[in-house]
Amino acid sequence: MLRVFIADDETPARERLRELLGDIQSEVPTRVVGEARNGLETIELLPDSGAEIILLDIEMPGMHGLEVARHIGRLSDGPAVIFVTAHDRHAVEAFELNALDYLLKPVRAARLAAALRRAQSVGPPSARTLETAADQLREADGRGRSHFSLAERNRILLVPVSEVVYLKAEQKYVTVRTREREHLIDESLVALEREFGDRFVRIHRNCIVARDAVRGFERAPPGDEEEAHWLVVLEGIAERLPVSRRQWAAVRALVAPG
Repeated sequence: MLRVFIADDETPARERLRELLGDIQSEVPTRVVGEARNGLETIELLPDSGAEIILLDIEMPGMHGLEVARHIGRLSDGPAVIFVTAHDRHAVEAFELNALDYLLKPVRAARLAAALRRAQSVGPPSARTLETAADQLREADGRGRSHFSLAERNRILLVPVSEVVYLKAEQKYVTVRTREREHLIDESLVALEREFGDRFVRIHRNCIVARDAVRGFERAPPGDEEEAHWLVVLEGIAERLPVSRRQWAAVRALVAPG
């Protein structure tokens, strides 16, 4: 019996999926092991549910379904994902290009049964596949991530983008620094700059900082770093980061326009 999790912000939509799962029990036996009304609730409840498949609505408040999928894709034993969408052209294209399964609303019983059988045989999509689909959707309609994520003890730790002070490349990883602590994520700084260029500005070849966190500058100690004469002062942290000569004009303009 397949363990299924349902994530949709509309109660009638969740009820409809439950009814359809009941209608196809003889073809594909299932048991609903959890429900969620939005993206954040999904990420909180899903890991403990033991779900093998998630029926994931694409349009939910706060965090859309592809971002949710991108985050849960970090789980080592995450579920197979079947997206549910109301004829969103960009979403459907992203799914089809990456061989991800989806259901169009109103969902039909025969189509749901086929999707469940396929998910059972194919298994969970890779984290990279989900990231690629999410990036394609973002480029199509501008919906960027609201959170960074990392897996800890088969739980998903979310870090709001709005709380990040800087992102710094550290060999294979990127340090995500908030006012409270640091996290490591396995992503490219170049890709992050491209995705969040409206929120962060490059200060050095290995670091981008939150534009609204810049509070001023200090002179770099002599010989501190060959190419840096200034250090940026960021709100909420004592650490000072070097500003390269190449980036100095753009960063200074954030505090002293013109």
